Amino acid sequence: MDMAVVELSRLQFALTAMYHFLFVPLTLGLSFLLVIMESIYVMTGREIWRTITRFWGKLFGINFVLGVATGLTMEFEFGTNWSYFSHYVGDIFGAPLAIEGLMAFFLEATFVGLMFFGWDKLSKVGHLAVTFLVALGSNLSALWILIANGWMQNPVGARFNPETMRMEVTDFYSVLFNPVAQAKFVHTVSAGYVAASIFVMGVSAWYLLKGKWTNIARRSMMVAAAFGLASSLSVVVLGDESGYALTDNQKMKLAAIEAMWHTEPAPAGLSIFGIPDMDAQETHWEVKVPYVLGLISTRSLTGEVMGINELVLKADERIRSGIHAYDAVEKLKVNRRDLAAREVFERYKADLGYAMLLKRHVADPRQATDQQILLAARDTIPNVPVMFWLFRIMAGLGFFFIGFFALAFFCASVCQFNKRWFLKLAVAIMPLPWIAIEFGWMLAEIGRQPWAVEGVLPTFLAASSLSVGQIWTTIIGFTLLYGALAVIEVRLMIAMIRKGPVEHHELDAPRGAAGYAPLPAE
Repeated sequence: MDMAVVELSRLQFALTAMYHFLFVPLTLGLSFLLVIMESIYVMTGREIWRTITRFWGKLFGINFVLGVATGLTMEFEFGTNWSYFSHYVGDIFGAPLAIEGLMAFFLEATFVGLMFFGWDKLSKVGHLAVTFLVALGSNLSALWILIANGWMQNPVGARFNPETMRMEVTDFYSVLFNPVAQAKFVHTVSAGYVAASIFVMGVSAWYLLKGKWTNIARRSMMVAAAFGLASSLSVVVLGDESGYALTDNQKMKLAAIEAMWHTEPAPAGLSIFGIPDMDAQETHWEVKVPYVLGLISTRSLTGEVMGINELVLKADERIRSGIHAYDAVEKLKVNRRDLAAREVFERYKADLGYAMLLKRHVADPRQATDQQILLAARDTIPNVPVMFWLFRIMAGLGFFFIGFFALAFFCASVCQFNKRWFLKLAVAIMPLPWIAIEFGWMLAEIGRQPWAVEGVLPTFLAASSLSVGQIWTTIIGFTLLYGALAVIEVRLMIAMIRKGPVEHHELDAPRGAAGYAPLPAE
């Protein structure tokens, strides 16, 4: 496989995924904020909460449409750019995506129309139920997609079948309740809730700075502050759970995040700062907090966190073991009744994927030299400096959000959001949740390299047989299309925010009439 094709295919998928992920967090978070706001309306009967819910619902709708449009192309990319991946693991990977489309997406797509156009046709409780179903559908979509992605990180409940030469499901229950998938889901949706809370607070703060729609803005900020504080706390707690999950199935990712080149005596310390050097295999100017990494990753004072160099040696062993499995598979291709080959395969099958890493260096892994095996083992090291800093920026922003929402609570009780410095801060930090979220996604995907499916299928074998020109054409096409969609999204959102929470019948009413009020009364 031409590595230029592989890298360009990775670039294309990364660009489309990162662009799509600009919309997903806001959809996840705004949907449940709408449920909270409409619940207050149903319980209190105050019309201002109806106006608040409808206003944020319009922004949700714009974001929802763009999210759907950008998400569809990604599923087609599995067939166009990653055809061998689709063939090799499609039995497992395709099932959650199919369920997401048939159950979660259809649920939210069915009820989203009722949510927008059913205000005057449904009862208060009935419309609230519809809003809740839209929120449920949005979050269920994230669940099924992250089950699929979690399986790529921790491929449980499946095995390689030498009869079909593909991976097949053996235990769908294990796929569904994969601990990595569950940790990723709760961490990801909580991050989406934080992004939506920051968005609501930023827009509301802008209104307060302009002296417009102040009653609506203050109430929106209070809801967002409470929701955001709970969400930001859960992001940090659940991020810790994700780190613990790495200890069992992605030890190299954990070691790369910490730039831990050598195994340390338990419990290992957590690096706060450092400059990782991949050539020298050391971290310069490192500042560590003793014991913290060991406690986070092993939940004990005696658990060991393996270093990168020791993990390379472990990969070397697994590659040598996998060569036996590869040889058995080749013999089974010729004679599927070869019992001796079947016995050898069953003994070494867990390491078959590691033998396939050698195909980057030699056509037949069985002919690999010791030097080639060592090169393949070193391929399991991801980009350590990138991993190191992505994690620290993401984690630092996570703790910053906790402090911000705690400050928001203080301002809500003491000054009723009247401090201009706080309002300016709320507007200024609006991009930060998306930076943290995108960095988190990059951390998860770069950290898995060189695997498309951890320990099962190397990335360079998963790509389609395309030309460099074909991929550049689609990259340029997607960039132009998504750039146009980005302009449309931003213009629509800004136009809706500038218009404010005004209904159409209010715009048609004469100024001073009961239906029009720049600051809606309770």
